[in-house]
This record gives sequence, C-alpha cells and structure tokens, in this order.
Amino acid sequence: MDVFWTLPPVTRTIATAAVVVSALGYAGILELMQFVYIPQYVFTVSMLPQVWRAITAFFITKPKFGIIMDPYFLYQYGSGLERESSRFSQPGDFFVYTVFLGSFIVALAGHILGGMTFLAALSLGYAYTYAQDNPTRQVTFFIITFDAKFLPFALLFMTLILDGPEQTMTQATGLIAAHMFDFLTRIWPTFGGGTNYITTPQTVKRWFGARPGARQERSYGFAQQGGGAAEPPSAGRTTGAQWGPGRRLGD
Repeated sequence: MDVFWTLPPVTRTIATAAVVVSALGYAGILELMQFVYIPQYVFTVSMLPQVWRAITAFFITKPKFGIIMDPYFLYQYGSGLERESSRFSQPGDFFVYTVFLGSFIVALAGHILGGMTFLAALSLGYAYTYAQDNPTRQVTFFIITFDAKFLPFALLFMTLILDGPEQTMTQATGLIAAHMFDFLTRIWPTFGGGTNYITTPQTVKRWFGARPGARQERSYGFAQQGGGAAEPPSAGRTTGAQWGPGRRLGD
C-alpha cells in the first residue's frame, strides 16, 4: 500500500477505478448499465440527473483481457506525463488537463457519436500528448519497436482491427481532445500570439498539496512554488520500461 500511494495520483485513481468497476461488472456483481454514459439520463428534469455517468464511463474497460490491458495502457502513458512532462510542472496541472480531455471526449464521443464508454479515448489522448513530448523516443508496442510519434496511430489501428470502425471513431475523439489542448495551451499562445486561458486554479493546486515554498520533484529536476527559498536544480533520472512509453531517457 505504501508503494500504491507513491504512484501518480490522477492516473493511479483512474486505472484503479477502471479495474475495480469493470471486474465487478463483468463478474455480475455490479450492473454496468448504471455506469455507462447515456445523455438522456444525465440531462433530464423528469428524474434525478445521473451526473455520475459522465465520470464512471471512463472506468469501464473491454471484457476479458481488456480488464488488465486497458488500465495498463492508460497508466503507462498517463503516469509518464504526470511524472515527467514539463507541461504539467505544477500540482494539479495534469488533473486540469485530464478534465479538459474528459469533457471534450464526452461532448464528441457521447453526444455526437453516441459512445457509452470512454476509457480507450482517454488513453489515446494521453498517448498523443506523450508522443508530442517524446516524438523520437523508442517505444515497444507488443513486439514492434518504433518512434513514439507513431504510437497514437498504432493504438487506433489495433482498435480498428479488433473492434471495428465505430469504436475506432469513438477512440479517436481522445486524439482530437489532446490536440485541441495542445493548440490552446501551446501552439496558439506561442505561434499565434494568443492567450492561454486553460490554467490551474489555486484551489486545485491546494488539492494536490501545493503550498508556498513547496518543491515538487520531477524527472528532469523540480518545480518550486512561490514564497520559498530557491534551491539548486537537481539532475533527474527515470527508470526504464518496455511496454507503452518504452525506454526512459537516461537508461
């Protein structure tokens, strides 16, 4: 349990919830239809709105082997970002990013495409942002090794082969959501002269332990909260992994 609580909090929570909810559902203990996204049950005045469906729809995996593999892929790509990415250097940044992706996926996949579960789309969104941060890093996908920039398309191709075009289109909304986040927070402000309006509120930062002078360890050094004495940067090193993100820098 001590090791569990040291894992990145956002991806740890989503992956664990996906394993628990899906395993209980496919075992017949829970009724998964109470957890999938159905807009008519969320946006209604004829009964109590079942707003939890907008969240729990991200906790349902594919059956059988998917109970292991879907959360595994999500954790690999998500934890790589949550731990290492300079985009999310402050406490709560990755949570805001995940909320943005989730909201966009629900709007596109849930309301336009009629999708009911969104875990695969969120995993693809994480994989796309990971690939943007590490385009030339070598990743191993099953038995094939290639540059990370091709990773999102490998995931889409696998879904197309195994689940068909409808599920592929639903999953692709995660890529669109992640690209929109990249456009609004990096491309438009940097190259278009626009303003980045997607910021992390102080309340959210406090949820994730931010306080004046606190130091947040990162794989490339650390992020320093305002109000504390400056400390010299530290050299970071990550450990390696064969699946998902592949080999880490520094190995």
